[in-house]
Amino acid sequence: MDAYQQVIDTLSSCKRVLLTTHIRPDGDALGSTAALAMGLKAQGIDAEILLLSHLPTKYAFVYRDYALIHHDAESGWPAGLSLDAFDAFVSVDTGTWSQLPGLKEKVLAYQKPRVVIDHHLTQEDWADVKLVVKEASAASEIVGELLTLWEVKIDEKIATALYLGLVSDTGWFQYSNTRPYTLRLAALLIEAGVNTDRLYQLLYQNERKERIALQARALQGLELLQDGRLAVMRIGKSDFDETRANVPDTENLINLPLQIATVQVSILLTEPRDFGPVRVSLRSKGQIDVAKFAEQFGGGGHARASGLKVDGDFKEAHDKVVAAMAKAMS
Repeated sequence: MDAYQQVIDTLSSCKRVLLTTHIRPDGDALGSTAALAMGLKAQGIDAEILLLSHLPTKYAFVYRDYALIHHDAESGWPAGLSLDAFDAFVSVDTGTWSQLPGLKEKVLAYQKPRVVIDHHLTQEDWADVKLVVKEASAASEIVGELLTLWEVKIDEKIATALYLGLVSDTGWFQYSNTRPYTLRLAALLIEAGVNTDRLYQLLYQNERKERIALQARALQGLELLQDGRLAVMRIGKSDFDETRANVPDTENLINLPLQIATVQVSILLTEPRDFGPVRVSLRSKGQIDVAKFAEQFGGGGHARASGLKVDGDFKEAHDKVVAAMAKAMS
């Protein structure tokens, strides 16, 4: 509880707080930042959110419906936004610079409290206050407990944002990271007014046809290696162009090969559309610790869900990562 209280004490002395989360934010990143922003507002503290990627259409409702102020930094630092205008800087759902591109220099020069709220195994030591609960299923789970200890009323809006985070990171409570506390919190959120049917439709029955076309393309090229234990998929620039899909449309695609009985590890390699490193997503059924594997490439995450980036040619990156994983699995 000490770490929770440290965060509460730090934020209680603020009038204005800037929140951020990792690049290419998922449901947990957006749900947890939205819930924390609303929780801060309930305590009389102004909160704004800095997004390092465009707000994904799929999750836009959690910001739009609740009129949350957010700044888009995908193409560079937003004009007129000054970090010094805020009394604290809070990173939610990540504590690593690789997930916060373009922020390291600014944040390290920042002379006010820097806070990390996260549940990932991989961390870097730059925050003044760290609330890292590695056994938590999602960052939203930690934010929910934080707001409860802070005696913030969990209304329908905050509950919906938190529930979005929980179901996104647990696969609607199917993944192994779901723990008893997760389900108890979910029950409290439903009691607070979450419309689970509407949320399910928004998340799982509201896809763009371009996303389905991209999934089909990736699955057509699915390769099974290591006696069927390793699944590898690739998405190149041409796949995006020909399906008219975008990078956010790759979300959760990595999990599809895990439906195959023999598959222990799934790898998805995504070629950048314009510039930048090759993005590699990793998933495991538990036989291989993909967080430990990713760390050799400067990446990280969870034992069963992790990621990394590799500079250079797409094929070279593919060959390097796949060869390393094959070696690890043999």
